[in-house]
Amino acid sequence: MTLPIRIAPSILAADFSKLGQEVRDAVEAGADWVHLDVMDGHFVPNISFGPDVIKSLRPHTTAFFDCHLMISPADPYLEAFAKAGCDSITVHVEAGPHLHRSLQTIRSLGKKVGVTLNPATPLSAIENVLDDVDLILIMSVNPGFGGQKFIPAMLEKIRAAKAMIGARPIELEVDGGITAETIGAAAAAGANVFVAGSAVYKGEGIAAYRNNIAALRAPAEIARLKTAAKDGRK
Repeated sequence: MTLPIRIAPSILAADFSKLGQEVRDAVEAGADWVHLDVMDGHFVPNISFGPDVIKSLRPHTTAFFDCHLMISPADPYLEAFAKAGCDSITVHVEAGPHLHRSLQTIRSLGKKVGVTLNPATPLSAIENVLDDVDLILIMSVNPGFGGQKFIPAMLEKIRAAKAMIGARPIELEVDGGITAETIGAAAAAGANVFVAGSAVYKGEGIAAYRNNIAALRAPAEIARLKTAAKDGRK
């Protein structure tokens, strides 16, 4: 199944002194989703924000809120993030011992269900939950900080995840080091959702963000077309 290319700016790179405006500007500039990186200073070596910040942002846009929980344990907080207005909630394989239970809980809260893996975690960890998720997130950096460089070895992991998904209507997202220079390879490997922080939130205001998003979308779309043409010739 071919799902649309989606650009999902991470608000971690935004100006937190005017976060609502930054979210509105990115959406007006062409962002498809808003990516919310939640960090606890325990599962990852950084602290970002919690459900109250997300709740305060929700009135600023109707855009899809893509919440990535880098917290452990996650289960006690799933309901709070659901009530805050997240449309999709993604949990890490490594964050707790009962992944299936976590995914079931997210589904029961009426939200899209996501699962993610750190770079060193094999895809075999999610083989038995494929039919329980709407999104798979491949971390292409080690989580915890923005501005890291894309790990090239993750391209093969993206390709393997795409093959594992098969005909299922599962979004394949990639997060970490996504720039105009790296997004094409990730799209060619099979990803369709791209989290970008500093690559979107550089410069200031709608015009700058529009140019940045366009600079990301173009190589992703081109790579997808080339891959489709190549596959059609096989």
